[in-house]
Amino acid sequence: FVFKLTAAKQQDHFFQAAYLEERDAWVRDIKKAIRCVEGGQRFARKSTRKSIRLPETINLSALYLSMKDPEKGIKELKLEKDKKVFNHCFTGTSVIDWLVSSNSIRNRKEGLMLASSLLSEGYLQPAGDTSKAAAEGLSDTPFLDLSDAYYYFPDSGFFCEGNSSDDDVVLKEEFRGIIVKQGCLLKQ
Repeated sequence: FVFKLTAAKQQDHFFQAAYLEERDAWVRDIKKAIRCVEGGQRFARKSTRKSIRLPETINLSALYLSMKDPEKGIKELKLEKDKKVFNHCFTGTSVIDWLVSSNSIRNRKEGLMLASSLLSEGYLQPAGDTSKAAAEGLSDTPFLDLSDAYYYFPDSGFFCEGNSSDDDVVLKEEFRGIIVKQGCLLKQ
């Protein structure tokens, strides 16, 4: 799950993700940033809280911990779609249902807003083509209240069996040189 990024000064940087979907998400985000910069646009991460007028009283971190609660949180499932098996994930509908039942929101429209915030802040990740397309801006909302839109918690151990959606070709190269600094890159 390693990919190489070559900087303008011909410096190579190697990144290693924990699993395939994480690597794909990093590659997708880096490509988006490159397109933005090359297009002459200023690249800056927008605050979701401000862009959707999320009330200051909502603590996304606390909400995320409640969602992950083994007893009262969202149940992680093994779901199948398009000959792929998605482990440790859940549907968009189950997220909105949970938000309504936990009295975090008043209606499903508010739920979409809140779930979109959780998604853009990295508390939820898209799994599968439907939810990935929405997260990339190919839908009206980044989060989908659908039973065939799959999501997962970033630290859940999610993996997909039979995954053939590796759009980005990552060339296998022999690593040369010495390790200057070794560590873990954490994407939030």
